[in-house]
Amino acid sequence: MLRNLWRYRYFILASIRAEMKGRFARSRLGGLWFLLNPLAQALIFSIVLSQVLRARLPDTDVDAAYPIYLLSGLAAWTLFSEILGRSTTIFIEQASVMKKISFPRLCLPVIVWGSALTGHVLLVAAILVVFLFFGHFPGWSILAVPLGIVLISAFAFGLGIILGVLNVFVRDIGQVVAIVLQLWFWLTPIVYPPGIVPESFRWLVEMNPMAPLVGIYQDALLYDRWPQPEALAVPALLAAAAVVFAFALFRRASPELVDAL
Repeated sequence: MLRNLWRYRYFILASIRAEMKGRFARSRLGGLWFLLNPLAQALIFSIVLSQVLRARLPDTDVDAAYPIYLLSGLAAWTLFSEILGRSTTIFIEQASVMKKISFPRLCLPVIVWGSALTGHVLLVAAILVVFLFFGHFPGWSILAVPLGIVLISAFAFGLGIILGVLNVFVRDIGQVVAIVLQLWFWLTPIVYPPGIVPESFRWLVEMNPMAPLVGIYQDALLYDRWPQPEALAVPALLAAAAVVFAFALFRRASPELVDAL
């Protein structure tokens, strides 16, 4: 499968470029939409919640601490949810193409991954510009962000392929994923700091593999802290296991994908 992906690398790159261009075709603002959507969410949450939560953000005296915390978490979550959500439905969406053209089917989630990663890099760059307007710029710990990108995208990519294959045979999977992602978002410390979670529910945050992955962004971009290796051990293992299992499942199910579609 990896050999086939390498043979079709130009097809994958061309598809990513075409998707990025098509996303903003006839749009006057173009790539600015990468920034405007998360900024709109951050503005809404900040207006509603910042007055309540500002004093509860620990270990920082930054005036715009809450918007920075929120934007950092939203950036990490957007990468995860886009790869996972789109990979879950990509085989169904491209059913007609899969029936007419012969190419490695694994190219489709790889194109999703590449497109999401390209958009995410642009989003992070735009957010850093916004931080300058807040009078805040991260220190050397910003170099930890690429580690977060790798772990989050690998975890989402593996889960996305698994759920995407299952969704071909059981169409309810796509509907369930949309609901689970909403619940998962609120179980991840993005809108709130983990310290305010009641003791009786704190175990949900501790068992959530996305919590330390989102924390990489928040620690690096707001607190100027490096991630703790022991906190990332379990998410890294889960990401690796998801990718390995996804490839095994895809290899087993790929001969039947087109027939099921």
